[in-house]
Amino acid sequence: MPEELKLYHNNMSTCAQKVRLVLHEKGLRAEEIHIDLRAGDQNQPAYLALNPNGVVPTLVHRGNVVIESTIICEYLDDAWPSPALRPADALARARMRAWTHQPDAGFHRAVGISCVSIAFRHQHLARGPEHVARYLAGRPDPVQREHMRAMIEQGIGAPGVGPALRRYARFIRDMARQLRSTPWLAGAEYSLADAMALPYVVRLEHLDMAWWWTDAGRDCREVSGWLERCKARPSHAAIADYVDAKYLELMSRTGREARASVEKE
Repeated sequence: MPEELKLYHNNMSTCAQKVRLVLHEKGLRAEEIHIDLRAGDQNQPAYLALNPNGVVPTLVHRGNVVIESTIICEYLDDAWPSPALRPADALARARMRAWTHQPDAGFHRAVGISCVSIAFRHQHLARGPEHVARYLAGRPDPVQREHMRAMIEQGIGAPGVGPALRRYARFIRDMARQLRSTPWLAGAEYSLADAMALPYVVRLEHLDMAWWWTDAGRDCREVSGWLERCKARPSHAAIADYVDAKYLELMSRTGREARASVEKE
């Protein structure tokens, strides 16, 4: 483990996945501390002392804490510049930044809303109304609390879910458009842009929704080739080796059940 490198992460978190992808691309190994989000590990005082936002991942390097996945990825590329994951060409680098900025500009939230309303709501419902009440009571923001209540109770029919699904679909269409011109999202080489996008595309696969790009009428087939190129890289182990079978079964089943409703949106 180079220079006391530690990663606080979650196995299925998309944000943690992209940081692990970058670590693998760099040939780095970090001491991994798994944060069980369902158990509330992220809200424990010891973790909040590292990351006051109570989210994953968190990187600790030489005792210094770096938070927010986009910033962590750039930090790793600065601290270990070879192999470079940011293009040397100014235009390609700007294109890369346009992609890596998307999650922080609202896309990640749209993905979260989509996944809760399709799949993860069922985890809460299976544990009964008392659990749901406790879970909601633990969310201090009343607006977010009521939004979560609606998603758990109404699923895809909850307010705000339709726009979130359409934002997710636009991301796939935008990827396909770029990939008609270049093999990777920023240009000729794999970059932080691809490491950012891959977890979100794999999440749709886990939801049994690869039809978003494989259906002929959707004109997004370029995403299939890109996905295969990503999976052929050794770094894909950063996702594949951490998959939780229990989550996969839930996501695949509920994704299939929700297809008709998702297509309407």
